[in-house]
Amino acid sequence: MDSSLPATWPELPLKGAIRDVSIEVSIIIPARNEEANIGACLKSLTSQTGVIFEIIVVDDGSTDRTREIAQGFARVRVISPDSPLHGWTGKNNALVAGVKEACADWLLFTDADTVHLPGSLGRALGEAKNERADLLSYSPEQVVVTFAERAVMPVIFAELAAQYPPQKVREQNSGIVAANGQYILARREAYETVGGHAAVATEILEDVALARLFRNAGKRLYFRYGADAVRTRMYRTWQQLREGWTKNLSLLFPQPERLALQKLFSWFLAWSALGVAVFGAANRHFSWIGFGALWLWLYWRIRKANFTTINNLIAIGFGPPIFAYLLRRSKQAHANGQVSWKGRAYDVGTQSGSTPTGSQAAKAILRTESPRLRTEN
Repeated sequence: MDSSLPATWPELPLKGAIRDVSIEVSIIIPARNEEANIGACLKSLTSQTGVIFEIIVVDDGSTDRTREIAQGFARVRVISPDSPLHGWTGKNNALVAGVKEACADWLLFTDADTVHLPGSLGRALGEAKNERADLLSYSPEQVVVTFAERAVMPVIFAELAAQYPPQKVREQNSGIVAANGQYILARREAYETVGGHAAVATEILEDVALARLFRNAGKRLYFRYGADAVRTRMYRTWQQLREGWTKNLSLLFPQPERLALQKLFSWFLAWSALGVAVFGAANRHFSWIGFGALWLWLYWRIRKANFTTINNLIAIGFGPPIFAYLLRRSKQAHANGQVSWKGRAYDVGTQSGSTPTGSQAAKAILRTESPRLRTEN
C-alpha cells in the first residue's frame, strides 16, 4: 500500500460536496462522558499514516468535556445523534448517526477508550482486503492498572478465548460467531446489506449480534487478537468494571451460574492441589508433587488471555471468585429485566435476537446520498 500522503490535508467538506481525494475509511467513535480517554484516542487516530480517512465523533449526550476535547482536533468532525427510537441503546443510536455522515467504502467502529498503534489503520485495511473479509475485528490488548482489573480481567478474557476461539470464529462453518465492538472494520456494502447497527439496535451485545448478521448473510468474518494494532483500558474503577460486566457477562456465556460454580470449584481444587504438592515435597512424598499439575493447568488457562506473568498470578490468586460474583450478578440483573450503563437503564426482557421493526431500521439507515469522494472530471 502506498504510504505517501498529501503534504497538507484538505478541509473536511460538508456532506454532499465533491472531494478531490478518495477517503478510504470513515472512523466512527461513539462517546459518552469520555473526557479521560477521548484525547489519547484521537491523538493516536489523527496520526495514522498510509491511508486516507475521516474521523467522526458522535457525542452521545456527554455532560463532561468530551465534546470540547474532540472539537480541539482539527481533522475531527463532532456530531450529535437524534433521540433514539424506542428500545434502542445509546451506543447503537450513536453508531447509526455516525454512519449517516460517513463517506467511505470502509467503516471503522472503535471506542473512545482505545489507543491505536502507528500505522495500524493501514495495516488493518490491508489485512481485511487480503483476507477477503467483510468484517474484520480485533480484540485489543487490555491495559489493567487497579487491583480489581488485574485480578478479574485475565480470567474473563481467558474464558472468552475458550468460548470464542479466534481460529474457530474465522472458520465460516464453525457455528461460533464473535466480534469485539472496540474495533470493527466493516466493508460498507456488506454492512448496509445486512442492515448495520440499525438491525441490532436493541441489542446490548451489539458487536456479536452484528457479526452474527454478517455470518448469517454469508459474509466473511475475520477475528483475532490485535495487540499489534490497538489497546484499551476498559474500566478505570471497580464501579465501572462491575456495571460493565454485569451488563455483558450473562449474554457472553450461555450458562453463567453453572460457569460460576465451575470456576469456584476449579479455583479451590487447584489451590488445594498445590498445597498437597508443596506438602508432599516438604515431606519427601515426591509422588504427591504431581498434584501441582492442577494448579499449573489453571495458570496455563489464564495465561492464554495474553496478560503479563504478574497479572496472571494475581488473577489465579483472586480472580475466579470475583468472576463468579460478576457472573451471578449479571444473571440476576438480566433475570430482573434491566441493566444500566453510564447513567442509562436498559430493559433486557426482550433481548436475544430482538430487532427494530423494518420501518424503523429503514428510517435509521437512510442517509443523504454522498459521492464516493471521486476526483471531479
